[in-house]
Order: sequence, then C-alpha cells, then structure tokens
Amino acid sequence: MSKVIITVAPTGLAANRAQCPAIPYTPDEIAEEAYRSWQAGASVVHIHAREDDGVPTQRIEVYKAIKDKIQAKCDIVINFSTGTVGVPKEERIRHITELKPELGALNMGSMNYAKYSPKRKEFIFDFVFENKFETIGFFLRHMVESGVKPELECFDTGHVNNAVPFVDMGILKSPIQYSFIMGVLGGIAATPKNLAHQASQIDKSSTWEVIGISSDQWPMVQAALELGGNVRVGLEDNFYLEPGVMVKSNAELVEKAVKMTRATGREVATPAEARKILSLK
Repeated sequence: MSKVIITVAPTGLAANRAQCPAIPYTPDEIAEEAYRSWQAGASVVHIHAREDDGVPTQRIEVYKAIKDKIQAKCDIVINFSTGTVGVPKEERIRHITELKPELGALNMGSMNYAKYSPKRKEFIFDFVFENKFETIGFFLRHMVESGVKPELECFDTGHVNNAVPFVDMGILKSPIQYSFIMGVLGGIAATPKNLAHQASQIDKSSTWEVIGISSDQWPMVQAALELGGNVRVGLEDNFYLEPGVMVKSNAELVEKAVKMTRATGREVATPAEARKILSLK
C-alpha cells in the first residue's frame, strides 16, 4: 500500500495551556515540538502562530521566526494556516505570500463552528467561519501566484465540491491536496462511512488526509489508514492518547499514529517522500 504522510498540528488557534499544559506558544516552543514530531515520524507541520502569551497572531515576524527556527532543526514540510475568525482576508494570507511555505491551508466554505456540552446543556462556544467563494478564490490565487500549494480544508461534504469552479477556471489543477475535518459541530460527523464518501468525491490523482477532532481522532486515523489516505494528529485537534491519558508532547501523538500506520501494513513517508506524493516543487 502507499506511504502515509503524517502531519502534526502542534498548537492551533483556540486551545490553551489551561486545557493542556503541553501546547506550545512561542516560536522556540513550536519549533521544538515540530522537531520532536519530525523525529517521531511526522513529515508535515501545520502552523498557527501565537504571541508569547498564547494569543493567536497574524504577525509576519512571528511566522518568520517559527519558519526559520523549524528549518534550522529539520527538513519537515511547513504548512501555514489561513484559518482564523474576525481578521480581514488580506491579513489572513500575507504571511503565506511573503514567507512562501510549501503548503498553505484554507477553509473551503462558510459554516457554523461550535462546541456543545451535553452535561451543561449549553454551547461552550458558538461562532461562524465566513468563507465566501470570493474569499476562497482570493486565497487560492495568492497562493498559486506565490508558488505555494493550497491545501483545501473541507469541514462538510459540500466543501469538497466547492473546489469545482476553481478547477474549471484553471486556478486549481490536479493533483489537489484535501483535508477532511471530521467531528466539528456544524460540519460532517466523524464516521468511517462519511470519510469514505468524502474520499470518493475527489479525483484519483489527488491526495487527502483526515483530521479527527478530539475523541474522534483515533477512529478517523484508523479509517483513513484502511482507506489509503493520510492523517493529521496534534494538540490543535486532540490532547489524549486514550481516554483520560493526556499527552506531554505532540510527538506522543505522532508516535501513536506511526504505530497504527505500521499495524495496518503501511509505512510512514519521509519529508522527501511527502514532497513527491504532494507534488511539491
């Protein structure tokens, strides 16, 4: 079977150290987590930037420090996110056009994004990701013009088909890289059947990974491995190796993903192999 690209998402946008003490904030901490994850078997790192106190930031200086420090430590593929709320689209893309990581992730549709507590019978948070087609096209054009390969983050089944107009316009060309985010309230439920449906919608030359949220991470990793896809783990999405066992580093999540990969008879891709699989320059 094909090699498996393991992506690590070390910090994310919303999680904080009150929830998990291992979440990195500073460029040095994020770079160290990327390095440990690379040693464990990750070949791609998905980056959100933080100020030193943990507040999300779009500052170019912080993204540059993260990129430089990671590249000084290892050859892992760097993927910058554009995902945030309440920030103008021009600021959401500037770190990508100026710093030119190999991959740039963007959301492929607008959606409700919430977390509900059955115990408390209330929403923990409740907001909307706004991504009009004009916004999606803006991001895609700027990435392509900058030589950065887009990664299409699809939180629901319709988001996959939102790529069709941009393929028709010639902005997106196969092979395309998709991320299927599963288990967000407001998006598609995390089930193997739903993941198989998502994967069935894309052309055979394209590539995909799964992102299972919280307790859905490991069942979705297993499903993706069996379906021939790639996987993402990391503290952006999940804090636990198993129920009640919180990790002390992103590398522990990568190590578990590596073991699961080998248990299915597949092997882990190196960064060089990941670049070839993803058709990166």
